[in-house]
Amino acid sequence: MANENNLPQDDNLTADPNHVAGEMADADGETTDTAAAAEASASAAPKAEGSRTDAELADLKDKYLRLAAEFENYKRRTTKERIELFKTANQELMTALLPVLDDFERARNATASTTDANAVRESIEIIQSKLNKTLQQKGLTAMEAKGGDFDAELHEAITQIPAPSDDLKGKIVDVVEQGYYLGDKVIRHAKVVLGQ
Repeated sequence: MANENNLPQDDNLTADPNHVAGEMADADGETTDTAAAAEASASAAPKAEGSRTDAELADLKDKYLRLAAEFENYKRRTTKERIELFKTANQELMTALLPVLDDFERARNATASTTDANAVRESIEIIQSKLNKTLQQKGLTAMEAKGGDFDAELHEAITQIPAPSDDLKGKIVDVVEQGYYLGDKVIRHAKVVLGQ
């Protein structure tokens, strides 16, 4: 059997108690972390790329924050404009109706001392005509319902009566309350009486 003391010694087999796995001994005896050295040399190129992506990320965050602030300003501005619009939405109509109100005042003063019913009736008809003309200019249109077919989307039946003639059976005999369109939209349904 060979002498165990005469076996050649391998430097790698000697165990240094201060040696940590992954470290290499320098010529001076100092140890360096090979993983850290490899990482340091390999990270030089990615650091340049990483700083570029960080700059792009910062730029995108800045754009996002500016866009979000701009959108908030837009929402605030449109809300304010909508509130102002609601406050003044009827201003044009009210301005158009003021002359009719003035006519009512003049007719009341002119007919206050008269006992002639025809003068009062005539003044009311003139004012009603002017009011209808003003409202028509603003888009209000009266429904023509009497004698026509009943349409649940346009009319509201309040009662049924025996039809005065056979051609009015199932049709509108009378209009109790006039219906109106504003443009193409029904703003008030006509209250009608149907013939049976």
